[in-house]
Amino acid sequence: MALDNPAFSRNSAFSAQGGVAAAQDISAQQLQEMYNQPATPPAGETMAIETTIQKSAAAFGLLVVGAALGWVTTESMPFLWIGAGIVGFVLALVNIFKKQPSPALVLAYAGVQGIFVGGISAWYEAINPGIVAQAVIATLVVVGVTLALFASGKIRASKKATKIFLIAMIGYAVFSLVNFGLMIFGVTDNAFGLRSTEIFGIPLGLILGVLVVIMAAYSLVLDFDFIQQGVRNRAPKKYEWSGVFGIMVTVIWLYLEILRMLAIVQSSD
Repeated sequence: MALDNPAFSRNSAFSAQGGVAAAQDISAQQLQEMYNQPATPPAGETMAIETTIQKSAAAFGLLVVGAALGWVTTESMPFLWIGAGIVGFVLALVNIFKKQPSPALVLAYAGVQGIFVGGISAWYEAINPGIVAQAVIATLVVVGVTLALFASGKIRASKKATKIFLIAMIGYAVFSLVNFGLMIFGVTDNAFGLRSTEIFGIPLGLILGVLVVIMAAYSLVLDFDFIQQGVRNRAPKKYEWSGVFGIMVTVIWLYLEILRMLAIVQSSD
């Protein structure tokens, strides 16, 4: 499962062969001491589903606070959310490439990205009243259904599906970059670029939006699977923050894609 959310794939704690995930972070003497200890690690020092959920709730709470700030300052400070988006992107890269998870950086990402989400949500809401509530509800439904299916064992990550997911992600990323370039250089004057193009009367953005929501849902499955793998591997408790970060990145991506998809649908009416 190397082809997925980089928040997890760069951490051996979430690898299927990660039973000794922490070995790279300790000295030979410490490793020998661990070998001499009982097989069961001390309680409270390894990853757990319950505490990962608690930390996720705290991070998303901070995200909501940031979103409220971004929402109310959109008119008085219209470029605040744009700057927050740039800073959030940088923090995302730092969290991805940092070898050791940092609670402070993850929470900083949550707060800053919240400002961006709140600002861009207010912008969409000003153009299409009621769209934010629809996007929030749709996001919660997708996350809830995906979590329920994963918990019941009815949906699981597979190597074949993950390879297809990777190819689709690369293709979508290339399309998004090309579309952004066309919009920046004025090649297309449509509000959403190529996404506004209609195919048999259906906006391309709607077709892509449905596919991207499916991709995001599968990305959530990968997130849940890696957290579960980290718990099975008895990874150090600090890696719970990697799980929090991974889920947060996916949920924010899902919400923004749903928000844009709904905007495209309403603009075509």
